[in-house]
Amino acid sequence: MGFEPLRCETGSEAPRNAPGDERKAEALPMPAMSFGASHLGPGSKTKRRGVWVVAVALLSLAGCISVGPDFEPPAPGLPESSFLGKPAPDPQHGRQAAQNLAEVNPAWWNSFHDPLLSSLMEKAMTANLDVGLAALRLAESRAQLGVVSAAQLPAINGDASYQRQLYSQNGIVSLARKALLPLEPDHPLVVPPIDIYQPSFDASWEIDIWGRVRRQVEAADAQAETAEWRLRDTQVSTLAEVARDYIQLRGVQAQIAITKQNLATAADLLHLTKTLADRGAGTDLDVKNAAAEAESVKSQLPGLENQETAGINALGLLLDEPPETLRGTLARARPTPPAPPHVPLGIPSELARRRPDIREAEAQLHAATANTGVAVANFYPSVKLNGSIGLNSLDFQNLWKGSSLAYTFGPSLSIPIFDAGRLKSTLELTELQQQEAAIAYHKTVLQAWHEVVNAMAAYQTEQQRRASLKAQVDYARDALSLARFRYNTGVTSFISVLDSQRTLLQAQLQLAQSVAAVSTNLVQLYKALGGGWEQ
Repeated sequence: MGFEPLRCETGSEAPRNAPGDERKAEALPMPAMSFGASHLGPGSKTKRRGVWVVAVALLSLAGCISVGPDFEPPAPGLPESSFLGKPAPDPQHGRQAAQNLAEVNPAWWNSFHDPLLSSLMEKAMTANLDVGLAALRLAESRAQLGVVSAAQLPAINGDASYQRQLYSQNGIVSLARKALLPLEPDHPLVVPPIDIYQPSFDASWEIDIWGRVRRQVEAADAQAETAEWRLRDTQVSTLAEVARDYIQLRGVQAQIAITKQNLATAADLLHLTKTLADRGAGTDLDVKNAAAEAESVKSQLPGLENQETAGINALGLLLDEPPETLRGTLARARPTPPAPPHVPLGIPSELARRRPDIREAEAQLHAATANTGVAVANFYPSVKLNGSIGLNSLDFQNLWKGSSLAYTFGPSLSIPIFDAGRLKSTLELTELQQQEAAIAYHKTVLQAWHEVVNAMAAYQTEQQRRASLKAQVDYARDALSLARFRYNTGVTSFISVLDSQRTLLQAQLQLAQSVAAVSTNLVQLYKALGGGWEQ
């Protein structure tokens, strides 16, 4: 699976200097130029008509052109039939195949049939701090989208001012006196203080001829979509973490129960050896060995109880609870939630639409593509419509008369001429960021594919290991019963009983771990499939 550089189909390329003209162009020390129209007198109908024609022409161009590359969703390149690269069987020829191709259950945790687990999952969606932070960042990105979208409409400001002004007799008034009264230089020219009343409205609107503002809105919208899918990915990870910690806690509690059962068995064996020693049928060596074995089993409890406490507190942290708060709810041991016999995997090609991280990477690529369009549009002239209308009077009584009306209106044009290569470097930067986003998308899809395949392999192989451990436990339990019978009848030594007891204990602990591992591997598979965020 590869990616080709995205190209513009409907837009235009940025204007470039001819080869060898870069230094010549950059050496022009000229600022940006601005052209505008001001107030036109009553007798300037032709000029006013020309201004309106220009304005209408600019408005007609706005929205018709968008320079830069247009975003096209990339093809993820996922398989159509099987995650493992093998042709999937026809769903009509097997119930298992039909179930595997079924839709992934959004509330997959309900398949474990554990009401307490389901209630913890529901609480995590409202209480988890990581989910809350991701939701706030989504709200921030949507607010930023509103800020950027505002540039598509005119900005109108209302102003009102009052000034009382007295001109200095030694300032501009003295020049007026010399001009008006040249033969009487000493004659005073009294200018009384004046009042200026001026309410007005100002408006400015950038005519988005080249699509620069639309590309900015497109990029902001893609960033908001990125934040949304980041929130969904956080939800998927949080749900998987809650389920994994809960299942591991139940697995540890199962190991604690097994250890206590074996501790009771070791105590029985110790009592048996003492009884036989008192009768002369046993030795003190058997008693010491039985006592040592009992202490060995007992020594495993503190470590398991510590894991239980850590598991309860881990769930409390995920649910925004202080340490030990959930002990009353979780301290009572329950069976490890078993994995369901059949797991729907869905169609592999739909993974790109189900995994939030893949959709987040796609939205980031979209934003990078739109930013490239913004950089291209910056090479083109910027056109704005500016206007101001208000009232101006030296007398408040005459302020509201039509003769106090004053206005300015007209377009302005700004052309980038020299910027020391800033626009060119900015365009190059956005193009590199677009390529980086494309590679990141490719990596995300490939990593998701690997995660699904690895999770499936781990789930299947652990089921095989669990079956072997279950058979081992059955054999070990029979071996311990036979060893105790042979020891009681004096056929074999107590060492055989100790060996059988140790074998049974280890097999039982490994089986409990494997049962929990099968369920946690299934949780990892559901996470890799991207299920859960729909809830």
